[in-house]
Amino acid sequence: MKKFTSVFDVPSIPDLIEKALAYKANPFKDKHLGANKTMGLLFLNPSLRTRISTQLAAKNLGMEVIVFNVGSEGWALEFEEEVIMSGTSVEHVKDAAPVLGKYFDILGIRTFPSLHDKAKDYCEFFLQQFIKYSGLPVVSLESATLHPLQSLADLITITETFLEKRKPKIVLTWAPHVKALPQCVANSFAQWINAWGQAEFVITHPENYELDKQFTDGAAILYDQKEALKDADFVYVKNWSAYHDYGKVYTSDPNWMLTQTKLEETRKAKIMHCLPVRRNIELSNEVLDGAQSLVTQQAGNRVWAAQSVLQEIIKELK
Repeated sequence: MKKFTSVFDVPSIPDLIEKALAYKANPFKDKHLGANKTMGLLFLNPSLRTRISTQLAAKNLGMEVIVFNVGSEGWALEFEEEVIMSGTSVEHVKDAAPVLGKYFDILGIRTFPSLHDKAKDYCEFFLQQFIKYSGLPVVSLESATLHPLQSLADLITITETFLEKRKPKIVLTWAPHVKALPQCVANSFAQWINAWGQAEFVITHPENYELDKQFTDGAAILYDQKEALKDADFVYVKNWSAYHDYGKVYTSDPNWMLTQTKLEETRKAKIMHCLPVRRNIELSNEVLDGAQSLVTQQAGNRVWAAQSVLQEIIKELK
C-alpha cells in the first residue's frame, strides 16, 4: 500500500484482517521490519485510542515514533492556496509539509471536519494538502469524512467473535448525543462493511439523518429501530449529525438510546462503539457493562489494525 485513507487503498480486506490477527497472536514477529524508520503522528484534534494504538503498532514493528499536537505545540497552519497570510496563521502547509517529508518515512495525520463547509470537508481538503506537499505515505488517523483504522479494527473484532457458518446481520444504529458530531465513523463503518461484502447490513436512524449514498449503497436503510434490530448479531452504536442539511441536529430523542430491553429483539447481539461514549445517552450502563459488549475488545484491536496497515506500507518503502 502506498497510503491508507480509505478502504479503497486496501488490496484485500480478508488478508489485512488475517495479518492483524496474526500480530495479535504474536505482536513482535516483525519487530525488525521498521528498523531505522521513523513515523510522525500529527494531531489537529484530540485522540486517545488512535494515538496510543498507532504508537504501539509502530514500535512493535521497530519504528521510532514522534507525536506532534499541531494546535498546541506548533505554529498555526494555513491551508488555503494563494492566501495573503495577514491573519493568525503563521506557517503554510506548503512550507511545513515538505519539511516533514525530510524528517519521516511515514506520516499519520488526524484532522477533523468543520461541520460548516460540506464541500471542503468531503473533498478532504486538509488531509489532501498534507498528502500533496509532504511526499510521504500518509495514514489517516481520522479525517473529515472517514476513520479507516477504526473500521478495520471493527472488522477484526467481528471476524474473531462471529464463528457461525453464515453471514452475520450487522446493524449500525444512530444514537442521541449532546452535540453535533461528524459522520466520519458511520461513513467509514458503512464503507468497510459494504466493501467486505460478508454481512447482511442494516442502517437505522431517524428521518433526515441519511448519510452520503457513496458510503451506504448496499445497506438497507430503516427508520424503525425496533424493526432494524430484529435478529441482529452485531449492533454498532454511533451518533452523527445531518449530512444533507450539513451539521444540523434535528433531534436528540432519548428513545433512540440502546437499552438492554431493545436487545431482546436481537440474537443476543454483540455491542460495538468506537469510544469515547456518552453513558446513558448513547447506550445504557447495563449494555456497556454487560457480557454482550465488545467495546474494550474493539478498542484493543486498534493496535493490530494499525500494525497490519503499517507493515504493508513499510514493505513498499524504498
